[in-house]
Amino acid sequence: MHTPMQRLTNGDVTTPQGFRAAGARAGIKPSGKPDLAVLVSDRPCAWTGVFTTNRVHAYNVARHRRLLAAGQPLQAVLVSSGNANVATGAQGAADTDELAALTAAALGLPADQVGVAQTGVIGVPLPMPRIRPAIAPLCAAASTTGGAAAAEAICTTDTRLKQAAVELDWGGTTVRIGAMAKGAGMIHPNMATLLCFVTTDAAVAPAVLQAALQAAVADTLNCISIDGDQSTSDTCLLLAHGQSGAAPLESVDDPRWSDFVAGLTAVLDPLAAWIAGDGEGATKLLQVLVTGALDAAEARLAARAVAASNLFKCAVAGGDPNWGRIACAAGYSGAQLDPARLGVRLNGVPLLQAGEPLPFEAAAVSASMAAEVVTVEVDLGVGAASGHAYGCDLTTEYVRFNAEYTT
Repeated sequence: MHTPMQRLTNGDVTTPQGFRAAGARAGIKPSGKPDLAVLVSDRPCAWTGVFTTNRVHAYNVARHRRLLAAGQPLQAVLVSSGNANVATGAQGAADTDELAALTAAALGLPADQVGVAQTGVIGVPLPMPRIRPAIAPLCAAASTTGGAAAAEAICTTDTRLKQAAVELDWGGTTVRIGAMAKGAGMIHPNMATLLCFVTTDAAVAPAVLQAALQAAVADTLNCISIDGDQSTSDTCLLLAHGQSGAAPLESVDDPRWSDFVAGLTAVLDPLAAWIAGDGEGATKLLQVLVTGALDAAEARLAARAVAASNLFKCAVAGGDPNWGRIACAAGYSGAQLDPARLGVRLNGVPLLQAGEPLPFEAAAVSASMAAEVVTVEVDLGVGAASGHAYGCDLTTEYVRFNAEYTT
């Protein structure tokens, strides 16, 4: 039976042909946990990226934008965690350039074909004396089985690895897409700390890559919120080299375009949900589904507002079915809605219908909110479009964790 797309069990960033990865301990994190990763392609890649829109951002973000504008291929990415290297002045920029040069030397590449991403504490210089000697052994260790080690090394406060892969059938030729991501705090994307690296062995033209990534990110990584803080380092890179042998995807008019976007979305959506559910101190994943919107963008706008509402997130933490906070967030989201047709359901229970409150068993709904996933459905009552967002509960543990983050 023809299956155009299949999720792969235990897939990761090295699942597509021609990609290798590794993780190591360089001594950046005081905990001694893995904190340095490398992703390497066997050949130069067409690539694209989406980045934080925060005006205070890492030098590596500006560097990626410069390389992308210059049309440079990319063949490797070095990622460090535990230190964001943001607001570190000229030395921070020089350190990033040096990391690219050291990685390039270890791999026999031009420095401009090496991306660098960093995540962690802001305003602290990188411990370069510890990192420098770790790079060459790290690059030498890169392998086709190193995806999980790399996914672990890019984590900061994450409690789980975030990786996925899918397989596409392009006219009898198998194409794969794999990814790894990190993020558990300072998450409120426009792109927004969130790092994600996506690989594919498909051959895709750069302009098509950019359009596909933007479309997939709009429905996934840009639909999550943990704490309303947009980071300085958000980076999502997509690398494609064509080693699968499938005919190149060179136009959005190609019938395979929609399959490719669907594949990217299928890889990024679980990562987005895992990031939201892994929020610092979180105990529950909050899934918000919006229908009845004028268009998909407005549906996502309303869904994100509900997912980001600190009042409702607190209610989720306490199992309080206070649906008024849901209606309130939808109302200030900026999305068009009709109050007389507004509807709200919580874990499948109708609480507001056509603008009228409904009787419900508060104790039963509260008990249902103890589940690992709490689902909110909102009908805006003005159209036929839908969208979703992911969030999490706001707990006292989140406050404690971030009150003591650097102390």
